[in-house]
Amino acid sequence: MAGIAAAAEESREWFLTAYAPDGVPTSDHLKLRTVKLALDADSIPHQHVAVEALWVAVNPYTRFTMTGREDGLYLPQFDFNQVIKEFGVARVIRSTDDRFSKGDIVIEPFLPIAEYSVIPTTSLRKVDPKAEIALPDYLGPLGLPGFTAWVGIELIANPKPGSTVFISAAAGGVGMLAGQLAKFRGCQVIGSTGSDEKVKLLKELGYDDAFNYHKETDLDAALSKYFPNGIDVYLDNVGGKMLEAVLNHVNTGACIPLCGMISQYNKTWTEREGVRNLMNMVGKGVTMQGFLAGSYLDRFGEFTKEMERYLIDGKIKSQSTIYHGIESFLEAFASLFSSSNVGKVIIQVRP
Repeated sequence: MAGIAAAAEESREWFLTAYAPDGVPTSDHLKLRTVKLALDADSIPHQHVAVEALWVAVNPYTRFTMTGREDGLYLPQFDFNQVIKEFGVARVIRSTDDRFSKGDIVIEPFLPIAEYSVIPTTSLRKVDPKAEIALPDYLGPLGLPGFTAWVGIELIANPKPGSTVFISAAAGGVGMLAGQLAKFRGCQVIGSTGSDEKVKLLKELGYDDAFNYHKETDLDAALSKYFPNGIDVYLDNVGGKMLEAVLNHVNTGACIPLCGMISQYNKTWTEREGVRNLMNMVGKGVTMQGFLAGSYLDRFGEFTKEMERYLIDGKIKSQSTIYHGIESFLEAFASLFSSSNVGKVIIQVRP
């Protein structure tokens, strides 16, 4: 492979320099540096591979690994000077594991945000070269967003045909897929999103309706209009005022899977918005369940087979916001909290 003949390669990588307890992390907290990485066979430990990153996902939950405390999601914190890691697709350039060879395309849940890296093969998964699936789809429909949507709709909510389903942040990586999965079950699906263009997109993806929360600022009135017969399932990506408004419109026996609360991510817990009407859960027997997709990894194989079939058959549609070059990570990460992106945010590290 061109550029890899030498024993060492220059590699740019993103690392943590300071914790950000609140607000969106900036260049005061995350920096890009260039290092020399030894890539000769003798420098690679047993059952490791040297890889070059091709595509990297940018995930909202990573925000919780940079606060300096275990907060909300109880995720381990990155150490200072540690390279940030995300779900990614890479190409093997050297291997000390017989299961992987030079040129293999692999998926790694904890890929360093770096042009080159040496990683263990423990959680590495090989992409079938015969599969008719675009590589970015392994980070969206077949990645963490797709799995989160599948767990929330299929395993936790398990809605019946005819159920009314509401999804917030519906044009995001999780939301657009969750809505389509609910439609496959014969549900009426309505989403909230941040622009008229995204409302149009959701309808193109099969949503029955959607609204722009920047225009429908009275959330209680908006939900009365769009859900005159109440809400059976609410997949919550937002939390705060949206969750509170939903609890005024739930039906008896409603289910609320909580997969994210992005409106609260950049606040310390004492500044986050409370929910005043939890009593509605008592009177209507509502189930509210928080979850992390990682707690359901025993079902990942089942999910993969189902989602691959949807993709190959053209039943699932997805969109991504793609940034180019490793240097774009900070900008891409900040976009998660600005409603500027559509679908899954991905960095193309290599063309």
